[in-house]
Amino acid sequence: MVNTEHAGRTALLAGASGLVGSALLTALLADARYQKVLCIGRRKLALQHPKLTQQIVDFQALPALPAVDDVFIALGTTLKVAGSQAAMRALDVDAVVAVARAAQFAGAQRLGVVSSMGADARSAVFYTRIKGEMEEALLRLGFAQTVIAQPSQLTGPREALGQPKRVAERLGLQVMRWIKPLVPANYQPIAAEHVARALLDAVAHNTPGVTRLLSGQMQA
Repeated sequence: MVNTEHAGRTALLAGASGLVGSALLTALLADARYQKVLCIGRRKLALQHPKLTQQIVDFQALPALPAVDDVFIALGTTLKVAGSQAAMRALDVDAVVAVARAAQFAGAQRLGVVSSMGADARSAVFYTRIKGEMEEALLRLGFAQTVIAQPSQLTGPREALGQPKRVAERLGLQVMRWIKPLVPANYQPIAAEHVARALLDAVAHNTPGVTRLLSGQMQA
């Protein structure tokens, strides 16, 4: 039974072409609490759905957005794909914050974002450092509710989404199958769909303030 208090909502989603983003889109479209889903991105998805509206945007110059209730952000890349640290930061930090700010101007009070395990703005590791910087910038925006998912290594259909093969990642997952019982839950690989479901459920729970979802918590 749908809670009528949360029914008829409009969700904004950025990053729907990625592993967690595509799983989030599937979950949002199937969720009776959401009447409309607006996806923004640099290219259009092939998917069509009665609840879905798509808008092509430049993340460096976002237009005013239509009214939304909740915003979900699953933007991210790798250094290899981005080509430089500056280009990676432009998407993983600047674009994420720009989307959150634009959604806030459009009325959003609840934010769900995909970050990373170990995110820390003072980390010596570039990847975890920019994730930490992104989290701190989002918290300064002051959403009524902010949910931050911090998954470990993600698993899912990368090739089906047109993402490049990651040989080292595949080898790591094979090794993990043998040693998984010895590895703490927060460090075990996690399916993208589990992250998406946990993030959506946490935002829907509507707990004021900041909630961080560790990888072990999000394991189905």
